[in-house]
Amino acid sequence: MVPTDRRFLDSHEWAKRDGNVVTIGITAFAVEHLSDLTFLSLPTVGSKLKKGDRFGEIESVKAVSELFVPVGGEVTAVNQALADDVQSLAADPWNKGWMIKLKVTADTEWNGLLDSAAYEKKCAEEH
Repeated sequence: MVPTDRRFLDSHEWAKRDGNVVTIGITAFAVEHLSDLTFLSLPTVGSKLKKGDRFGEIESVKAVSELFVPVGGEVTAVNQALADDVQSLAADPWNKGWMIKLKVTADTEWNGLLDSAAYEKKCAEEH
């Protein structure tokens, strides 16, 4: 079940907004399809990113996938525990599996993201 309290990119990143802070991670669908995660690269606090910028990459025994930010902003927190133990992402991609937090710069970018219903439809089409 996809949470309804966040928005999504076609590339399977999720974004959850709380005021002007957006928490970003990847979806359970992405984790399931990558399987056997081996490495996670994340940006440093203070990095400034624009919507669509690559903010890191995640590796599995199958592939290396780039990670993209759904909204622009400045990185205010990085989940280093997740980077140190990327396998833990499989246990809880929706909460403890957050990757970065951004202080957003433009509120209008939020409106262009997929809602949960549109994202679930996209996943069903990919299956």
